[in-house]
Amino acid sequence: MQLKPQDFLVALKLVAWGEQRWTYARLAQELGISVSEAHACIKRGLQAGLLLPNREPPPSGASVGNADANNVDGDLAVQEPLGIYRVTRKRVRRAALPDGAEAAADNPVRPHARNLAEFALHGAKYAFPAVKLPLVAGVPTSHSAPAFAGVFAPGSTDFVWPHPNGTVRGVGIEPLHPAVPFAAMQDAKLYELLALFDALRVGKARERGMALERLQALIDPESAPKTKGPSYG
Repeated sequence: MQLKPQDFLVALKLVAWGEQRWTYARLAQELGISVSEAHACIKRGLQAGLLLPNREPPPSGASVGNADANNVDGDLAVQEPLGIYRVTRKRVRRAALPDGAEAAADNPVRPHARNLAEFALHGAKYAFPAVKLPLVAGVPTSHSAPAFAGVFAPGSTDFVWPHPNGTVRGVGIEPLHPAVPFAAMQDAKLYELLALFDALRVGKARERGMALERLQALIDPESAPKTKGPSYG
């Protein structure tokens, strides 16, 4: 199993959504990928340890609907319909869930905060290295993204994802996945996460330091150091 760029993109999207309920259809629509690819991304994310299941797998040998009990690929594709997830009799009681956890319990998976943060901060830029392109109009990324307006001094080189509707001209950066410019424009928090990742890939020392601190706080807030610095978003 080889992790693909879209698997990392899906994991970051789940971070951006937080405790929201979601479906595979919505995940695919907002990322500009197919539903089948969304399923494949979730499966690979689980195998890589970037995601955690919210439900226990069925007992070994148990049949699932009309699926073959020996079909090892049927766990996600069969159990999770493309529509809104049905409430079953075995659903955890609302009172037994901590505050804000009800939506997460209804979703099939959630980010593995510690593992995903470690990968995002120290591994992803090597697995998915940046490719710089000529000057081009596009969507601002790295420290040029709107979330960091005013954080860095004017005159810094702008970095952009090439896009026909781009309004900023700068050094082109090949996005993590072709769907990134579209997906970022649908979700401000995902945009920030992707721009921070690009800051790790192409930024200078100060920009990389900011990106490390901010990504840690967004992906795994419980382990992030408590600072009194400014908010970047």
